[in-house]
Amino acid sequence: MGIKDFVGKLNKRIMPKVEKGLKAIPPINRRIEAQYEEMMAGLDGSLKPYRGEFKTFAQLPENGRSHEDILAEMVALKKLEQARWQDGYVSGAVYHGEDEHINFLNQVYTLHSQSNPLHADVWPSTGKFEAEIVSMTAHMLGAGQTPPGYGVNEEICGTMSSGGTESILLAMKTYRDWARDKKGIKNPEMIVPVTAHAAFDKAAQYFNIKMVRLPVDHNFRADWTAVQDLITPNTVVIVGSAPGYPHGVVDPIEEMSTLALKNGIGFHTDACLGGFVLPWAKKLGYDVPPFDFRLPGVTSMSADTHKYGYAAKGTSVVLYRGAELRRYQYFTVTDWPGGLYFSPSFAGSRPGALSAACWAAMVSLGEEGYLDATQKIVETSLKIREGIAQIPGLRMLGESLIVHAFTSDEFDIYRVMDVMHQQHWGLNGLHHPTCIHFCVTHIHTQSGVAERFVADLATAVQHVRTHPAEEGGLAPVYGLAASIPMRGVVSDILKRYIDKIYEV
Repeated sequence: MGIKDFVGKLNKRIMPKVEKGLKAIPPINRRIEAQYEEMMAGLDGSLKPYRGEFKTFAQLPENGRSHEDILAEMVALKKLEQARWQDGYVSGAVYHGEDEHINFLNQVYTLHSQSNPLHADVWPSTGKFEAEIVSMTAHMLGAGQTPPGYGVNEEICGTMSSGGTESILLAMKTYRDWARDKKGIKNPEMIVPVTAHAAFDKAAQYFNIKMVRLPVDHNFRADWTAVQDLITPNTVVIVGSAPGYPHGVVDPIEEMSTLALKNGIGFHTDACLGGFVLPWAKKLGYDVPPFDFRLPGVTSMSADTHKYGYAAKGTSVVLYRGAELRRYQYFTVTDWPGGLYFSPSFAGSRPGALSAACWAAMVSLGEEGYLDATQKIVETSLKIREGIAQIPGLRMLGESLIVHAFTSDEFDIYRVMDVMHQQHWGLNGLHHPTCIHFCVTHIHTQSGVAERFVADLATAVQHVRTHPAEEGGLAPVYGLAASIPMRGVVSDILKRYIDKIYEV
């Protein structure tokens, strides 16, 4: 009997109490560790494909390598990896991808490679870029457009961050500190849909905020009717996604934020994925529900410039309704022997070149560029969605403009993901429920990509139907993670996966 069969028979409710004890029993622990090793060994090919192909440095070389030698190796590695994403085989990850755009951003980065916004007096240009990025993003997301009569702050402001996770962490830390100062809340809680990004779990762990899980309905939208019963005197923020990462659906932000406003609680719209596509889709006439600062109850938002904003990786924007709320995000030290110290986000030193490249991406595209890109993306996305829906045995989950989640009631959908991987496609595995998804970006609007994806997916489905007993790849890992009640074991697997990445 394998680990999955063994622990699957145990009652889920007692797992937290017995897991530690079970793993302390040598025979059981040895069985678990053996299966861990077996799983990780099967990932060597995908995680460590360059072993034996390129020089390895576990220690500093005695003599430095020449620039020419290093650059030649970098070019070789780029060629090995670029074709896959450049030809549109990867879900999400690369959101623009055209050579002209990439080369332009690389030029901007080179010009500002030494800049650091920690030293605002030395590089004031970075402050200019960041202030304008925040302002442009705020106006795109409804700044100054809240209907009159609600008595809410019209000033929408914010800061930049290193990505969506940091934007979310910053916002949750801000609400914790605001509630402690203004309401005296010492044991903060946040109401978060089960489909919200994992960064909210990270925030809960990092900042000791109790996570109150909000269920979703049959369309995977947050059940806003359950919110009021979950609110307590300790609730500091309610969260909604626009859209959620797993299924690409937009939560009922209007209804949820109205409840937040009524109860004097903050409301955060996580638009990390959709912040730079939904406003333009709305202008193009597509059905996009309200989600931004036009709603008076929305008090903060996160939106990733490095996704559909088409900036280089490593930038995002977090926005607040009012400078007073934003100040709870800041960090200051007034009595350090090293002098006065302050920073707007978690990092001290930051690469100002990324902010410069982000600014350059936004102002070079303009509204016209974003509208054109969004039109192409949504048209391609709907074509892909229709193609998936027509493949026998696949069932779509939720309604989305850009992310398409699907499953099967007839075969192991994770095996389909593995077969697609063998055909060079990179899809994302999800669970609760078991499914996979494909996130459509600008790179997929190239001629023939949508048709190739649907054709290869149909072939993969047929292969799994005719070879149901095949094993290998990530299917066993995802299958175990989706069904095993012992969640600590799943966590151990993920930690060992990270260990594997850091193996030389």
